[in-house]
Amino acid sequence: MKNNKAIFGGVAAALSASLVLAGCSSDDPAEETTTGATEGTTSEATSSAIITTNGSEPQNPLIPVATNETGGGKIIDALFAGLVYYDGDGAAHNEVAESIETEDSQTFTIKLKEGWTFTDGTPVLAHNFVDAWNWGADPANAATALNSYFLEPIEGFDGYNTDEGASKPAMEGLEVVDDLTFTVTLSAPNAEFPLALGYSAYYPLPDSFFEDPEAFGEAPVGNGIYTLADPADWQHDVQILLGVNPDYAGERVAQNGGLQITFYATQDAAYADLLGGNVDVIDGIPDSAFATFNDDLGDRAVNQPAAIFQSFTFPASDERFQGEAGLLRKQAISMAINRDEITDVIFQGTRTPASDFTSPVIDGWSDSVPGSEVLEYDPEAAAELWAEAEAIEPFEGSFELAYNGDGGHQAWVDAVANSIKNTLGIDAVGLPYATFAELREEVTNRTIEASFRTGWQADYPSLENFLGPLYYTDAGSNDGDYSNPEFDALIDAGRTAATPEEGIEDFQAAQEILFQDLPAIPLWYSNVTGGYSESVENVVFDWHSVPLFYEITKAE
Repeated sequence: MKNNKAIFGGVAAALSASLVLAGCSSDDPAEETTTGATEGTTSEATSSAIITTNGSEPQNPLIPVATNETGGGKIIDALFAGLVYYDGDGAAHNEVAESIETEDSQTFTIKLKEGWTFTDGTPVLAHNFVDAWNWGADPANAATALNSYFLEPIEGFDGYNTDEGASKPAMEGLEVVDDLTFTVTLSAPNAEFPLALGYSAYYPLPDSFFEDPEAFGEAPVGNGIYTLADPADWQHDVQILLGVNPDYAGERVAQNGGLQITFYATQDAAYADLLGGNVDVIDGIPDSAFATFNDDLGDRAVNQPAAIFQSFTFPASDERFQGEAGLLRKQAISMAINRDEITDVIFQGTRTPASDFTSPVIDGWSDSVPGSEVLEYDPEAAAELWAEAEAIEPFEGSFELAYNGDGGHQAWVDAVANSIKNTLGIDAVGLPYATFAELREEVTNRTIEASFRTGWQADYPSLENFLGPLYYTDAGSNDGDYSNPEFDALIDAGRTAATPEEGIEDFQAAQEILFQDLPAIPLWYSNVTGGYSESVENVVFDWHSVPLFYEITKAE
């Protein structure tokens, strides 16, 4: 991926432009471009045919601020519409928002379009955003609101509803002005804030949600392109069926009759169904088919750069990777992995060895962050580092790398384990979990004892999105419980920079801290690989690997 500079340059330019469109000040000449769909636009599918695709059982209830994994995220993004949405190239367009204006990148005035409703018939108003964000920020809901990290920039997040026996009605930074207007004041300027508003943590919630959040998670009421018309259409661990929302008021009008997302046990099963004409679109090719899927599918094969990063993370509970000896071991393990060979032999050109913790398709990416040399395969240096660690404290037990067996990961995990074993002379093995949900349950509950596979599919097109959510102290997706005040300070500095471009320097400096501490081991960047059947047309995969389902057409 990093060798294809022409592609990355075009995407980066589009992402940079999106910041101007989403967050202009009141006197910005680009203000005219901030409006999205024409008011009153309704969704009218051109076909009643259902598009079938692959997915996985959501880890958590279908509540936007509770969903931070791809299986649930695919469904949430179909059911809800936010203030902005991202097009196929990653550029932001206003959706529910009529305008997002600021003069100082700290206080934003957000005006909503008229005519938006939830699928229960109630209108989408300013308080539906404010109430949803306040609920997500409330520590009382922390066990459910895994994405509350994204609300931290709002003034009043710290200390919200924390006094025992007391409850504050709202974060100070949120104020409803009228039915279609609210203001957001951040604790510090953040020029990237408007760009983040297309992420699911910022979706609105209807009044009915607050009456019974648990029940809502099983039968969500959204305002998006699709709808879960009947809770019975969600057959847990089997599939979910989404119909077209006839009252959707945006411009992303569905060109089909709905989505059937099947929760396949393996990628091989999904691919076999694609070849057999039993599924329309899949967004993952099993490693067993990397060498043949281009020939199998012809021009229906998909292999393109995407904002996806793969790594594995050390659990905070594993003391073998703490302190001076632990850091030496992490460095040794990283340098014992032959990323070039693994991506070439196993992934057949669908992955590129990582040079950092982000993605080459994001503006500001660099392949020369100081410290990144630890990602280079150097068996002699790796052995020396391991010996230094052994002199401090002998390593006991084996190195286990946990992964979910339903995601097509066994081949590369075995290859990584063998590379470590052969280089360092230790027992290194893969540790399979049957499903993604089972793996994530132990990771989330901090009961996992092995190092574990981690991946990140960008929520919005920014370097910060690859860094803050995963490594900032107490962030929602900080699965290794990493904490470094110097790293946090650099992330804060990048967020408060006058422009997104000025923040890049701070985010790159934050990566230098990550290379010094190695809370996770970067492996490679992923292309999105997928394919579609002869039954469908207009299949486009977006900048972060998800098919634009609403554009797909299929004969009746």
